Amino acid sequence: MTDRIERPTATRMWALEGPTITMPAGSLVLGETGMVTIPVPVFLIEHPRGRVLFDTGIAVEAVEDQLAVFSEEDLAGATVVYEDRHRPDRQLRAIGVEPADVTHVVMSHLHHDHSGGMVHFPGAQFFVGRDELPHAYWPDPAQLALFRRADKDPVRDFSWNELPGDFDLFGDGSVVILSLPGHTPGSLGLAVRLPSRTFILTGDAVHLRVGLAKLRPMGSDWNTHAAVESIRRLRRLTVALDAELWINHDMEDWQQFTAEGSELW
Repeated sequence: MTDRIERPTATRMWALEGPTITMPAGSLVLGETGMVTIPVPVFLIEHPRGRVLFDTGIAVEAVEDQLAVFSEEDLAGATVVYEDRHRPDRQLRAIGVEPADVTHVVMSHLHHDHSGGMVHFPGAQFFVGRDELPHAYWPDPAQLALFRRADKDPVRDFSWNELPGDFDLFGDGSVVILSLPGHTPGSLGLAVRLPSRTFILTGDAVHLRVGLAKLRPMGSDWNTHAAVESIRRLRRLTVALDAELWINHDMEDWQQFTAEGSELW
């Protein structure tokens, strides 16, 4: 009988609570009706060689003034609940981690609900998918309102790494950046192998479980065909990696996984 091969793993992962947005479900998945409340989380992964943040949440200005981040059109159909405790820097300090301790930041994409906290991590290496940066500065008209120059301009001189495809962050298979284009040109996910389980964090490659089940993308995705192909890829990877798929904006996923506690391993 062959002994089980022990593969390298990340040490642990935290799911950091962010704001919530209540909005029409049809804005997230084509053909859906009614309203849905979605979380906007940030994830921290601890590895022997560094601390990795997946996304950075909404700019802290929205705590006091939501119109500083969201347009009046956005807020006409949505309700945002963003308290000071939801700030990514506050969430990190609550678990004993300073923003300066973060060594790597993986941006699923640069929409304003994911990129608002980048400014807190000037010492980190930043990772984005191919063509994400030019698209964020010169987006197609349908996505114009989803990007915010005030998030990007202060971080232009940070250490940026643009990835043409998948990337094994530490070279041991434990934290692998996944290329999932469609929602934006450079959309990314993250596969995280922990001591007792493996997660795939989807970013916005898919928004709700119903989108995964029905292969339905978001109506304002940059490329609908690529978005559907990335959902198909997530399905395949979940099986191939024997992983648990965490749809980052799905409230049921958030409640299911965090019922065990915000620290996962």
